[in-house]
Amino acid sequence: MEKIIGVVGGVGPLAGLDLQQKIISQTVAGRDQDHLTVLSVSRPCAIPDRTEYLLGQVAENPATALAEQVQLLAQMRAQVVGIPCNTAHAPPIWDVLRAELARANCQIYLLHMIEEVGRFLGKHHPEIERVGILSTTGTYRAEVYPQVLAGLGFTAVTPTLLMQETLIHPAIYHPQHGIKSCGRVTERARQDLLAGVTALQAQGAQAIVLGCTEIPLALTEKQMDDTLLIDPTLILARALVREADGGKLRPYSTS
Repeated sequence: MEKIIGVVGGVGPLAGLDLQQKIISQTVAGRDQDHLTVLSVSRPCAIPDRTEYLLGQVAENPATALAEQVQLLAQMRAQVVGIPCNTAHAPPIWDVLRAELARANCQIYLLHMIEEVGRFLGKHHPEIERVGILSTTGTYRAEVYPQVLAGLGFTAVTPTLLMQETLIHPAIYHPQHGIKSCGRVTERARQDLLAGVTALQAQGAQAIVLGCTEIPLALTEKQMDDTLLIDPTLILARALVREADGGKLRPYSTS
């Protein structure tokens, strides 16, 4: 029996819409009625910025608001939920979120996007050894991806701290050209992220995880030169379809 998908859609709003579009694209359907049921809650005003929390710039843990919105989805009868925010999966946030859901006896199945990325790489690209990471500075400092990937036998490579703070993070957050700030992908943001790709390629990255859900909006290519670009939002979408009704999951394709 099909399960209802829930999406915490405001982290950020563009990422929530991107996840829903990718759920549709990864579903085998010949007509409207064949698509899966997806419930989305997009209330970004209630959720403190995840990176600002991890960097000590705000005191309130976003986990509390995230738990409230997951519980709201559960009340709406969602059974499997995804949060399209890489930074929210940092242990200081994620562990508190899971604890609050447990205290509330919320039985919903909450997918872990970073772990899904690790499983995806192991299943579809076992030949890869070095994986580059582009992310927010919160995810960068929390080492969310390196910890998960190391446990699966991958070596994670990241930009220098200087590049992280002057190019990669501003491509997402800068008030004049950041994707979150502008609500769209600016040419400056794309060029700065491309510089990050080049730097990681120079470190031997065979694949690069676009580890902030705004980055795949700017880097839509599946491959650059011989380097695969890995979209966690797409992987989360596929995992949600798999858990909701595995028979409707499109076969994976690199084309």
